[in-house]
Amino acid sequence: MSEENLLKEFKDDFALFIEAGFIAVKQLDEIAARRLFRTAELLNPDNSASQLGLGYIELNKLQIGSATKIFEAILQKDPSHYLAQALLGICFLLTKNKRKKGEELILDAKAKSDEPSIHNLADVCLEWSEKELKAKFSSPFAAQEKE
Repeated sequence: MSEENLLKEFKDDFALFIEAGFIAVKQLDEIAARRLFRTAELLNPDNSASQLGLGYIELNKLQIGSATKIFEAILQKDPSHYLAQALLGICFLLTKNKRKKGEELILDAKAKSDEPSIHNLADVCLEWSEKELKAKFSSPFAAQEKE
């Protein structure tokens, strides 16, 4: 069987490879996740889901620079990919001098998307940013300024 015919045979399984990739990420199996996302990319190179998965791996590893590049590339091709936008916003939340931009990206994704999962992600991230990041990384003098 030719390589092209083999790819055609599995083209309908694209979504299964993506889903299995995210399951592998959740199980902390980076090697399997990368292989599954790369396989999905071979099956459908025009679909950004495989790149989103690879960016998600990088984000989970706190490789913010590489995750940022991947999510920016997805948005370059599809500016209305609100999940990639929200995940890019998370990358920026984790970059001290870009936190405000991260919040803006997340709020914008939430406002423009009608997906409940993106709304939920945005709410959780913004709450986390407010409670944890701002409190944890504020200067020791910030508490005195509030008094």
